[in-house]
Amino acid sequence: MELDEAFGAVGEFGRSQQRLAAFLVLLQVYVACQSMLIVLVGAVPQYHINQEEIPASRDELAKHIQFTDNFTSIVTEWYLIKQEAYKVSLVSSLFFAGLLIGNIAFGPLSDKLGRKPVYLSGLFFDVIFGYAAAFAPSYEIFAMSRFIVGIMNGGMSLVSFVLTQEYVGKSFWSFTGSLTNLTFAVGIAVYALLGYYIRQWRYLAFVSNCPGIFFFLLSLLLPESPRWLYSQGNTIEAERVLQYLALGNGKERLTIKLKACAGTMKTDESAPKVLSLVKHPVLRWRTVILMYIWYVCSLVYYGLTLNAGELGGNLYLNVALYGLVEVPAFPLCMFFIEKPWSGRRKTMTSFLIFAGFACIITMLLPENAGLFFSPASLALCGKMTVSAAFNIVYIYTSELYPTVLRNAGLGVCSMTCRFGGILAPFVPSMKSLNPSVPFVVFGISGLSAGFLTLLLPETLNKPIAESIEDLQMPKYQSLKNKKVTQLEENT
Repeated sequence: MELDEAFGAVGEFGRSQQRLAAFLVLLQVYVACQSMLIVLVGAVPQYHINQEEIPASRDELAKHIQFTDNFTSIVTEWYLIKQEAYKVSLVSSLFFAGLLIGNIAFGPLSDKLGRKPVYLSGLFFDVIFGYAAAFAPSYEIFAMSRFIVGIMNGGMSLVSFVLTQEYVGKSFWSFTGSLTNLTFAVGIAVYALLGYYIRQWRYLAFVSNCPGIFFFLLSLLLPESPRWLYSQGNTIEAERVLQYLALGNGKERLTIKLKACAGTMKTDESAPKVLSLVKHPVLRWRTVILMYIWYVCSLVYYGLTLNAGELGGNLYLNVALYGLVEVPAFPLCMFFIEKPWSGRRKTMTSFLIFAGFACIITMLLPENAGLFFSPASLALCGKMTVSAAFNIVYIYTSELYPTVLRNAGLGVCSMTCRFGGILAPFVPSMKSLNPSVPFVVFGISGLSAGFLTLLLPETLNKPIAESIEDLQMPKYQSLKNKKVTQLEENT
């Protein structure tokens, strides 16, 4: 039988798969703590320097500076203020640069070596270097540890997401994917709660990293992905994993006999490469626009999150709200993108433009504008809408590329997304020029990306191109009109 038929017999989302998916989804709490660590560990407390000239050396500065807040951070330990303040943003950017490398490296490795060993290796070194960051004796070692954590965290979380999808039937992929995103948002709030009770940054980094040990030990019990085993031609092992899932789902021992699979891609196939995204005129402009949209989504999303400490009010409450505000974003965007009067393009345009206007209006409001019209409230609205746009762009991008180039298109856009994350930490620091500058950057970026989205075609109820030839305008347009006409006649 085919693999999807086997999942139908075993159960697409039985008790066994629910346990496996729940475990990997909960892993996102740990991933979120590591991703957002610098928000609290790198927070800048109020301070006072009791002399007019700033001392040149760190030892002299330590004698004349007084921090007034009741928490510590890498700023208070290594005196990263004034001309040294950029080092906090640099650490954050190094982490996101690590994410970029991890995303690029771990995907092919997991395709070649297997999901489980690559995932376990990434999680193991993620925990090890997480502790190295917590006990770092100097800023340089801390920064390097965070860079390596970024590589391991980005690669490990990518493979764990793939594992979550490959344990269940295809009809549940969107459900498990949405749970993963929601749990990451909840993980940000959990990290804020830890920070509220643990005010010493080393203890906070240590405690935030400890769940990694728990997840690593339990991950040793995870089975290998049956889909990966089958793709490698190892049908016997794939059948054993499916039998394991069936028993866990309460099924009697089934006779599962999978069809033989070659398991290897032909190297002599003339499959379109990434260069096809540049050569074809339709794909070229589509890719450029999508790359910019992905970049903006990442820049605004992480920029607003990292800027939580710069807003007025309670630092820990701001960080928690920046996580929890994402929870309603997913069902909100899922509702609108399936409506014929909104669809993918109009919904994403609206969310990006709303996020842009929210950021721009934020800088115009006074601090005492009231609860619902305060800068913090509008910034939270901007975070919610850009989170919704971020969710939509994954779906929208996959539908805009022909099947033969879908992975290449998503890969290029994902790389651009990471560049937005690398630059995001430096935007809040631009407040030294003017307090409104960060929100101007976020606002203009959101507005420009929203209007550029209007140049893309709608994909709701439209045929998805299977090949590059389908994108030739006369042929593709006639195919589209034909299928749309048939759809209207059937309804």
